Amino acid sequence: MIGLVPVRLGSLVAVGAHCDDVAIGAGGTLLTLCAARPGLRVDALVLSGGGTEREEEEHAALAAFCPGADLRLNVLKLPDGRLPAHWHEAKEAVEELRAATEPDLILAPRRDDAHQDHRGLAELVPTAFRDHLTLGYEIVKWDGDLGRPNVYQPLRPEVAEEKVSLLQRHYPSQRHRPWYDREAFLGLARIRGIECGARYAEAFHGSKLVLDLGG
Repeated sequence: MIGLVPVRLGSLVAVGAHCDDVAIGAGGTLLTLCAARPGLRVDALVLSGGGTEREEEEHAALAAFCPGADLRLNVLKLPDGRLPAHWHEAKEAVEELRAATEPDLILAPRRDDAHQDHRGLAELVPTAFRDHLTLGYEIVKWDGDLGRPNVYQPLRPEVAEEKVSLLQRHYPSQRHRPWYDREAFLGLARIRGIECGARYAEAFHGSKLVLDLGG
C-alpha cells in the first residue's frame, strides 16, 4: 500500500447535496483531520434542507464531526431530488464558495454516484475548483452503486465507532431508512479497511493527482 502525506492541510471544503451526505461519506475522515489539526478551517456547503429540521440536524452534526475546527456551514433550500432542474442555483452556490476560500482539500460526492443530486454536485465541483485535490466520497444506499475506490483514509476503531454513534445521534429524521444503521456503516468501513490493510477505513475516488517527486 502506497501512502502520500500532504505537506500542507490547513483548510478544506466539504460539500453535500443533502444534510448527512458529508457525515456519511467522510465523517471519520473529518474526525481524524480535526483531531490532528486543531483550528482547521472547514467550509461546508449543503444544497438542500435549509429552513427545515434537517438544517438543525446538520449544524449540530457537523459541529460534532469537526471538533475544534473553524467551521463555516451554509445550508441552502434547493428541493431534494431536483438538482438537475436547479442547475443554475447550484452552480452559483459552488462558485460563491470558491470565491470565499482556497482549500487544500475538497470532500465531495463521487462523480459516478447513482443519485442524480450527488452526481450533479460532483460534476459542478471541478468547474469551480479546477486545481484542487478533490476526493469523492461514497454513500451506502439501496441503489447498490458502490464502486472500486482508489484512495483510503484508515480509521482507528474508536473513530469508526464514534462516527456511527454521531450519525445515529444527530440525524433522527433518517433512522427510518432501511440502510441507515450501525451494521451498514460499520460494515462498509470494515470492507474498506480490509482493502487498505486497516481495521476500518473510509474510501474515496480520486480523479486526478499531480506529483512533484523531484521537489
